Amino acid sequence: MKKLVIFFLVLLMLSFYKGDFATETAIVVTPESSLVIKVKTNVNKFDCKFNVQNLNNPIPVFFKVENSKLVFEETSLVLKNSCFDCGNKGINKDFYNLLNSDVYPEVVLKLKEVKIDNYHKNWISAKIDIKIAGVVNSYNVPLKLEGEERMMIKGVLNLNISDFNLEPPKKALGLIVVDEMIKIDLNLKVKEIGS
Repeated sequence: MKKLVIFFLVLLMLSFYKGDFATETAIVVTPESSLVIKVKTNVNKFDCKFNVQNLNNPIPVFFKVENSKLVFEETSLVLKNSCFDCGNKGINKDFYNLLNSDVYPEVVLKLKEVKIDNYHKNWISAKIDIKIAGVVNSYNVPLKLEGEERMMIKGVLNLNISDFNLEPPKKALGLIVVDEMIKIDLNLKVKEIGS
């Protein structure tokens, strides 16, 4: 953790330099990671787990320091909808249909910027653009950092699916209704290439 904090502090100090400081690196999301979408209905709840083995590793990371924050370009986590498993074929099919997977086969999490949280140790605030079914929305997400070389990034993001022009499916003649609010639970263990 010390190594990570020192890394961010050095980057922030470089922000006072008059020129732009740009860096390119790459990370690998390790198999110990998890990304789960938690969904509730009026009668039940279920988890749709992403198979992290199907990520395109390594993930290129491009950033520069700007006004005491890291600004990222083209740094994205691309999640194929077909790599989510909700526990059974029927729910999987409904989930894929909800996301309009035939037209939009992936969800994209694009990292825009990161700021250190000065009030909470080992926490950062990340601005993330999320693209679902062709619609992009921006979110500020608090993330906790743990570990050193193999850093764990943890966070929870609450989304309203109607913000992406998605309509919650209804089953059993409308008796079972999916809640518009979903929760994305991130536990990403990452390692920088070459470290």
